[in-house]
This record gives sequence, structure tokens and C-alpha cells, in this order.
Amino acid sequence: MKRRILVLVLLAFAIALPFAHAQMAATGTQPRAVVSLYRVAPGKHLEFLKWMAARDRVAHDAGLPATRWYAHVDGDAWDYVAISPETTPEQDRKVDELSRQRGLSIGMKAALEFRGMIAWHTDTLTVGPVAADDLLKMAQ
Repeated sequence: MKRRILVLVLLAFAIALPFAHAQMAATGTQPRAVVSLYRVAPGKHLEFLKWMAARDRVAHDAGLPATRWYAHVDGDAWDYVAISPETTPEQDRKVDELSRQRGLSIGMKAALEFRGMIAWHTDTLTVGPVAADDLLKMAQ
């Protein structure tokens, strides 16, 4: 089961690798991403997907790169994996402003809505996507 999660995450990084190499070459920094795993509460899947899709549209309109979503079809207990670039405080403010304009909740209210749809979730800040050679260079 854990092997399938690892393969899924590695596949997602491989898809975004060409973009990461361009960023590293242009800025000399490693890209960072947030990898989130979600187990949705029973009966809340459609509500969860609508909630997340609305927030993805706001992020897009704020100029953020798209979050990559993966849906569970076999294996471990999670339902969805989302991989998104790390955001800046300025980007977060822009997303909050657009969310308010569209009548979407933010802050604690949004957090409580989210938790009402989730059995569990985890967020991990990562360096990546990068090539194994890039990780090796960082390690030496």
C-alpha cells in the first residue's frame, strides 16, 4: 500500500519535472510543493470535490499554478492526493480577497467547513519536483 503512494507521488513529480528544472535554472533555487493526502468523511465526497473545485478556480484566477489531483482507485485508505506549489503570503492574500468576493469562506470558518468533510488529512511541505541528481547535489 505504501509503495503505491510512493509510486503515485513520484509519478506526479516526474510529470512536473520539466517545469521544475526551468525554475531551478532561472532562479538557482529548488521548487517547493505541498503534498496533501485526504480521506473524506463518509457521504461527503461530492461536497468535498465541489468545495475544492471552487477553491481551485479562485487559485487559477489569482494566477497560481494548478494543483494536481489524484483520485484513489485501488490500494491504501486515502481518497485523494493533491500536489500544489508552495504559495507566498501575497498570493494567499490575493486568494483570500477573491474568495471573499465570490462568497467563499476563509480563515477559521473555511477550516471548520473543511474539517466537516474530512475523516483525516495530512499536508507535507516538500522540495520538488526535482530529479534524483538534484537531490544528490543538495545532499553533498
